[in-house]
Amino acid sequence: MTVMDQSMPNVLPALDAVRQIREGRLKSVDLVRACLNRIQETDGQIKAWAQLDSDYALAQAAEMDSIRRAGRPLGALHGIPVGLKDIVDTRDFLTERGTPIFAGRQPAEDAAIVERLRDQGAIILGKTVTTELAFVQAAETRNPHNVAHSPGGSSSGSAAAVAAFQVPLAIGTQTNGSVIRPASFCGTYGFKPTRGMISRRGILQTSKSLDQVGVFGRTLEDVAVLSDVVKGYDPADHLSYARPRPLMLEGCRADPPVDPEFVWLELPFNNRLTPAAREGLEEIMALLGDRVEKVSVPASFDGFIQAQRVIHEYEICQHLQETFSGYWEKISPALQQIVEHGRTISAAQYEDAVQFMVSANEYFDVFFHDYDAVLTASAPGEAPEFVEGTGDPVFSTIWTLCGLPSVSLPLLVGETGLPVGVQLVARTEQDDRLLRTANWIQNKLKAQQA
Repeated sequence: MTVMDQSMPNVLPALDAVRQIREGRLKSVDLVRACLNRIQETDGQIKAWAQLDSDYALAQAAEMDSIRRAGRPLGALHGIPVGLKDIVDTRDFLTERGTPIFAGRQPAEDAAIVERLRDQGAIILGKTVTTELAFVQAAETRNPHNVAHSPGGSSSGSAAAVAAFQVPLAIGTQTNGSVIRPASFCGTYGFKPTRGMISRRGILQTSKSLDQVGVFGRTLEDVAVLSDVVKGYDPADHLSYARPRPLMLEGCRADPPVDPEFVWLELPFNNRLTPAAREGLEEIMALLGDRVEKVSVPASFDGFIQAQRVIHEYEICQHLQETFSGYWEKISPALQQIVEHGRTISAAQYEDAVQFMVSANEYFDVFFHDYDAVLTASAPGEAPEFVEGTGDPVFSTIWTLCGLPSVSLPLLVGETGLPVGVQLVARTEQDDRLLRTANWIQNKLKAQQA
């Protein structure tokens, strides 16, 4: 990859670009053109985009510039390009879901989050590459920091595009670790809000219980404002809740009334951490001192991984039954194996896993009375080589199963210098407090390392 010209607007954080557009110092057309030029320059190696329409993107930008010149109201993301994972329906782009089964698929309507993005002036730049049906089989996207390595999955293109300065913001989804892990591997900020915060209407359903929408950006404030834009109640989504939502950007910018309290859990899979990741996390805990309490977990934690797997595999077999049955020869061997196993899961086993999830939610609702956030890894370490797959999602499994808000901060590096994220997790519907805590910890570490 070539060295970037730091004067190009595509390197700007989204909120800086919004400010310059509002003040008339930057045109949306120039920002979008810079992003398209960056894609043309780098995407031959990175392969982050599944669908692009340069003329349409520039036309959207020209309309946003015209609206600003006319003095009409401007949205929170006015003139800012956004990438959408290619399982998010769009009326003006194909949505092919990472599989030849849906080649040429043209939705008639936008997904709910696309409606919200348009309402706030965002530019739909294009569709980013996803793994096959947003599951395990790697697609073609490479890690922008080293193309011999994986960007993670399944929101591979979204994370890579943001990290490569091809677009300031992108949307992903997470059913296990598909936002937090790619953010860690690609060195971006990744944020998965509380389950039910963001509508899933118009997004490929692989698990009605576990699918959640997340976002990528290059600053904490950027993922906060993007989450504010796409959040909202939607009666079409059975997990969407009809009550007010946290103000994420406001929370991110707030100062905590007292220094936050963190907890490090001695999880049964902490032995999967690479030496560099473990060392980096230990250094952070040492800098935080008595703000971190180390806690052993009950034996029941061994059941989280199995419960998530049972729910995910059982539900994807239900939701995509016609797809799997009608197009079996077009399914990858890796996914075929999972489907075959999922079909052996009984209704009783599934109900037991769902009850485990309900009990786990009740446990964490009480647990977080004593802590502002869990401090943990975003992934076991730096990105694996591309041929090894998209990486281990285990450090997100518990939090996704329970629908807890989680954020990955690009704070560490691995053995070969690739990024490694640090994950913070908070109580459900305390997303603003989580982002406040995340901002506090990154400022604290920055001050102590100066």
